[in-house]
Amino acid sequence: MKPAATDARPPEPRRRLEGPLFRPVSLAELPDAVAEFLAAPDRTRPPVPVEGRPDLADSARLADRLYAGTRMPPPVDTGVLLGEKELPDGTAALARPLARRWVHEDELTGDAAGFAARHPGALLLVGVYDRLTLDPVRALLLATYRGRERALSLLSGRDGASVAWNTAKQYAVAADGIEAVGLFTDTDRPPHLPGVRVYDDRDFARADIQGEILRTRWRRVVFQGHGKDDSVNLGEFTICGRNPVIPAQRGLLGPRCAYGLPCYKPEDKLVPLHRVEAVEVVLSACNSGPLADLALYDPKYQLLLNALDGPARSVVTAVSVHDSDRPENVAWMRAAVTGADSVDTLNASLAGSHPYPAFMRHGLPADPGRLPAAPRPADHRPDPLVLTTGRRLTALLASGLLGPHNPLRPRLTKLARKADLWAARPTHLADQSPEEIHRSLAADLQSLDHVIAEQISQNPEHEIMNYPAHFGDRSSLDPEVRETRCHCGRPAQEFTRRGLLPYVLDTVCAVCMRCGDVTFRVPDAPALLAYAADEVEQGGVLEVRAVLRTPRPGPVRLGLFVPGYLREDTAVEPAVTKVPVPEGQSRDVRFRLRCAPGTAPQAYYFTVYAVQDLAVSTARRHFGVVPRRA
Repeated sequence: MKPAATDARPPEPRRRLEGPLFRPVSLAELPDAVAEFLAAPDRTRPPVPVEGRPDLADSARLADRLYAGTRMPPPVDTGVLLGEKELPDGTAALARPLARRWVHEDELTGDAAGFAARHPGALLLVGVYDRLTLDPVRALLLATYRGRERALSLLSGRDGASVAWNTAKQYAVAADGIEAVGLFTDTDRPPHLPGVRVYDDRDFARADIQGEILRTRWRRVVFQGHGKDDSVNLGEFTICGRNPVIPAQRGLLGPRCAYGLPCYKPEDKLVPLHRVEAVEVVLSACNSGPLADLALYDPKYQLLLNALDGPARSVVTAVSVHDSDRPENVAWMRAAVTGADSVDTLNASLAGSHPYPAFMRHGLPADPGRLPAAPRPADHRPDPLVLTTGRRLTALLASGLLGPHNPLRPRLTKLARKADLWAARPTHLADQSPEEIHRSLAADLQSLDHVIAEQISQNPEHEIMNYPAHFGDRSSLDPEVRETRCHCGRPAQEFTRRGLLPYVLDTVCAVCMRCGDVTFRVPDAPALLAYAADEVEQGGVLEVRAVLRTPRPGPVRLGLFVPGYLREDTAVEPAVTKVPVPEGQSRDVRFRLRCAPGTAPQAYYFTVYAVQDLAVSTARRHFGVVPRRA
């Protein structure tokens, strides 16, 4: 495809075809088949290269049940072809009508944000998945976020054949009667809106969810749950990203099944994503569609690539972490039954929580020229430590974060009464000097910090560890976003959520597109980062270096834990430690995470936490356990 600007044909009416819609061809036949299709789309079928890809031939047969005709879709404003030589001959020509003008990929080099400004409107990137990397896609995503004048869409796949397949699907029109809309969620119990089939955890325990998904032809369907970039959990059922036809890539991390181990969920309840018959698939799980250089697992197991191999014309995935919950589910259901765009709807709903686009579109937008507008989000001062402590005590005691019978409550209540007196005017405290108040408060805080750190060590699921979600759900996003760097070395964004109620603390979060929500803390609490190798062998030791910086000098308690499913196979040294940190300085703290010889190879994570002045700061780091080398 030449970089010179070209004008595509205007949208044309749908063409009805009898028999199979897609035409399987060899790679050698593809250029002529594309030319025949574009010359007479009313008499020919969109070609699909299936040479060496029997799974695409199967997907084309499934697609024949979803689509019944072709049309020239509304073109986007600007298209960019990434790596034309990596694509089968004919793919570029097949993509040409999808944009009014095409510009050369060299324009993106080093200036993706400027590129978006120079080429307003809807933008389409076409290329194999390996080309969709942090640079340039991150800058384009951020530059095209929250603006009516810009939008970003992608056409991709695991290889050139998959890219051609996803390009061909853009010409397809859903058959009459394909109207089913579904929402499957393991994290919410949303209302059942008219026109939407809703399934939550109660249904997962009593219904054949696998059969419901695979036996239905969906217009649009959402899968929402926890998981990694290879799976989405729906109770005992699992949306699976594994494509059995694709060979594994030697040396890349894989899930348990990559090493001959059974799946972590019942294998008879797996739902192969490329077999789901849906015009649009939405994967509302964190990191369900990471950029190529941020992916956790071998492409053989990735949800995004499996969905693109399937019959779906549009695939919506989360490029990083997000807080999708009831508001997003309701907004999506309303949009789904009216035909509104899923990516625009979900990102707009989350715009008050995240300063970044959570979802990304693979496939053409329904309306290439539009995105929704962005939402607009006394002289007496006692010892600052008293004010900080008072705010944190109020949040711990009044917000509902700690249950009524939490063992911390009596001691926190006692200290709260002291803080209330210390915050009063000096006439009430004539018997104590400011220095005495500070010493008394510091002693109380050290004692409580010790108790909190020990309780977290014994039970990492302690109620206090839920503060980022508990306070974040009662907050609004501060518009100021700070560029920072993740402990993986990649760029990250740090932002603050402001509490909406007097007893809700602000929370500070750093998010990396590769590592997710890396750190959490409250203002004026210790800042943490955690450094470690990306992989450790079975039976080996992962050396962890935590870097700690505190807003005030004094002792800090630190600990490290792993998720519950890994604790029996690991030992942490030390479990909890106390370190002094001088004012204005950072401190390195070392941990050793020892893995048992029988630890299952797969991806895991650890969390380092620090406790000072009733505040808990956390830093999470991913790592992989790999088979022991001979």
